[in-house]
Amino acid sequence: MPHPDTQAAPEETFHDDIIYPGAIPFLIIHLSCFAAIWTGVTLKAVMICVVLYWVRMVAVTGGFHRYFSHRSYKTSRLGQFLIAALAQTSAQRGVIWWAAMHRHHHLHSDDELDPHSPRQRGFLYSHVGWIFSAAAERPDYESVADLTQYPELVWLDKHNYVTAVIMAVGVWLFAGWSGLVVGFFWSTMLVWHCTFFINSLAHVHGSQRYLTGDDSRNNWWLAVITCGEGWHNNHHAYQSSTRQSFRWYQWDLTYYVLKVASWMGLVWDLRSAPPDVVNNERRLGQAVVEKVARQLADTFSADRVATQVTATWKNSHMWPDIQEWAQATTAHAAARLSTVSLPELPTAEEIRQRATEMFRVPEVSLDEVSERARVLLLQAVSLRILEGLDPLPA
Repeated sequence: MPHPDTQAAPEETFHDDIIYPGAIPFLIIHLSCFAAIWTGVTLKAVMICVVLYWVRMVAVTGGFHRYFSHRSYKTSRLGQFLIAALAQTSAQRGVIWWAAMHRHHHLHSDDELDPHSPRQRGFLYSHVGWIFSAAAERPDYESVADLTQYPELVWLDKHNYVTAVIMAVGVWLFAGWSGLVVGFFWSTMLVWHCTFFINSLAHVHGSQRYLTGDDSRNNWWLAVITCGEGWHNNHHAYQSSTRQSFRWYQWDLTYYVLKVASWMGLVWDLRSAPPDVVNNERRLGQAVVEKVARQLADTFSADRVATQVTATWKNSHMWPDIQEWAQATTAHAAARLSTVSLPELPTAEEIRQRATEMFRVPEVSLDEVSERARVLLLQAVSLRILEGLDPLPA
């Protein structure tokens, strides 16, 4: 069942222009928090704020993220509706929109099509700016066909602020204006920014235990305030794991809540990362090898190397051979160039040493990545040589 009135975003381009009117409600919520100056801050309102923060953070991380985006456990149809309704009280748009954007993020993590990569567009954009971009207004709903088949989820997604408004009204009836401002608006703002930290800070600050081809980091204090989401490098290493804490000492409140729910029969089939993944013993996937190798190859200047090769060898007896190889396909040329001793090209050991410096994951062998990076560099050099050659005589 396709999502109504929504078209998939084109995959070829990324539009990061900000739709400023869309930011107005976001700013109003932030400004509303200052109304506590007039409403006062009561103990009852503060307690509501604390409870709503943790309840909704677990709903977002356990619902929007681990269930709807990654399907890392199972529940009933009624269960998924209630989880979605509760998660949408956080006012982070709709469940299907959230899952579509997150799946797109994993497909393009930290490359030019990632909707919120600090590497590509800076920290502030990755934290909040991307939400109001043109790309965010039209996510790829084809990637969430498993969700759009449920009419009740489509309805929730279309009326994405209904449950948030219901909660806000309920809090106001229960605790008055202080409850609304401090209990609801403060906790909403806190849930927003702590969730956004995973897109921004968790790709900038922390440690990387696993080689994932992106900038995902493990950050213990982010894990505390986001109920386990701070183990972000773990998550990118094995996305279908319900448990994002791979070690016993890693705090993961969302997983603990889901585990208790599984004892009660409310959810089931919770997944964990297999031991070879946790211990960094599984061979790197080809997609990761290719992505990391390209990053490594790009640290060497193919233009500079090609210029040096041309300047050094143009008058040598080897130049006709190099010229002929460069006229061939880049893959063939790279294979032939790799058999020639060219001091201008970095050696396999130099590339491996740079890989070790770039990707500080001692448990992982970088030999395959280094070898692939050298091939990619040789191909790039061959292409640059070809672009600078005069045509061969007929």
